[in-house]
Amino acid sequence: MGLHVMGRCWFGAVFIAVISFWLLVSNVVDGFPAEDLVLHLPGQPEVGFRQYAGYVDVDVKNGRSLFYYFVEAEKDPDQKPLALWLNGGPGCSSIGGGAFTELGPFFPSGDGRGLRRNSMSWNRASNLLFVESPAGVGWSYSNTTSDYTTGDAKTAKDMHTFFLKWYEKFPEFKSRELFLTGESYAGHYIPQLAEALLDHNAQSTDFKFNIKGVAIGNPLLRLDRDVPATYEFFWSHGMISDEIGLKIMNECDFDDYTFANPHNVTDTCNDALSQANSIIGDYINSYDVILDVCYPSIVNQELRLRKMATKMSVGVDVCMTYERRFYLNLPEVQKALHANRTKLSYRWFMCSDVLNYSYTDGNINILPILKKIIQNHIPVWVFSGDQDSVVPLLGSRTLVKELAQDLEFKITVPYGAWFHKGQVGGWATEYGNLLTFATVRAAAHMVPYAQPSRALHLFSSFVRGRRLPNTTHIPMDD
Repeated sequence: MGLHVMGRCWFGAVFIAVISFWLLVSNVVDGFPAEDLVLHLPGQPEVGFRQYAGYVDVDVKNGRSLFYYFVEAEKDPDQKPLALWLNGGPGCSSIGGGAFTELGPFFPSGDGRGLRRNSMSWNRASNLLFVESPAGVGWSYSNTTSDYTTGDAKTAKDMHTFFLKWYEKFPEFKSRELFLTGESYAGHYIPQLAEALLDHNAQSTDFKFNIKGVAIGNPLLRLDRDVPATYEFFWSHGMISDEIGLKIMNECDFDDYTFANPHNVTDTCNDALSQANSIIGDYINSYDVILDVCYPSIVNQELRLRKMATKMSVGVDVCMTYERRFYLNLPEVQKALHANRTKLSYRWFMCSDVLNYSYTDGNINILPILKKIIQNHIPVWVFSGDQDSVVPLLGSRTLVKELAQDLEFKITVPYGAWFHKGQVGGWATEYGNLLTFATVRAAAHMVPYAQPSRALHLFSSFVRGRRLPNTTHIPMDD
């Protein structure tokens, strides 16, 4: 009698729990694509916000599809804007980079089989959308091999199509404020996407994109200024000698430097560049010169043995990239994310091996596109981690100043320190109320990776239309 009653009570409790769950799901995904709802990622801590992942077909005839991962804002998602994040490369994954290493809600755990919470995720300030673009990056794919030969124009066109179709999946976001953000070669991706969306708005008599801001971190903007900035950074940071630094500055004319033919400089210049690169060597993380490096052979062995492979350097897990790759290649992770639906013949990698991207597009001067965006009254922020030697602040700061002069903008906020938690978060200046340049102190090429708290402060200020604070309320001792 007791067992029968107990069994009936247990069944009833389970039945109620199951029904409640499905009622919850049916209510939660109302208006959103239920098939893309991510119920739970393997090893994921419990959270109160929803996640979605899946594919958007941008060319049905060619079978070309882009993979996305969408994370709701942690609180009040209905009241928060939408922010797109793209990583660069060209050809590197925004899922592996932005979503699971930098600014998304989770980081891989040290053993590569689970996740830990990122308390400084940007979904504290916004709904977040990450896209693997173009096709051939990560789990994005095409059934037409020739699609893997691509460049900036095609990438922007596909992202325009992606957004139109993504809004069909998430119609409530069509009128929501949209912020376009990214880093590195996204200094090309994001401005050119913004231009494509603005061109759409100019031609459309119906739907228009509600673009509210563009923010790009350590961005490639103009090659002939960004490349010499690398060697200026090496020299100013004591990473090369005065003799080599002077030789590079005196002998190299970077005005003629291009990706297609980087060696159209003098033999003396090439010799100096080679000496500089040799001195830097392989034991420095060029993307953050103050971080230690991770030794792949050691960490890969530890991951296979299920050991905690996390290696910390100034509070940063320098082996996270290997833990991330291990995690995203787990079949159960791909199943939970609705990823790899075509069973690709290769493993997931951060940067694509199948893509044939037009490197001559790297020579495009992005400043005229930024000028067009600003002339449409859209704020542009350029931010730089100050420990990056790949696209250093020295070049970006100069280019932003040139852009301000071209726009005939006056300085509205003089160059000076901005503050976060009573400490200097970096330095910033503003031109004409629409153009901001900011550094993030002690940050890497991947700013949110190395300085998550300062990066979140910068991003929150950006999406809320606030200036970075140039005073601190913490009194100094007399």
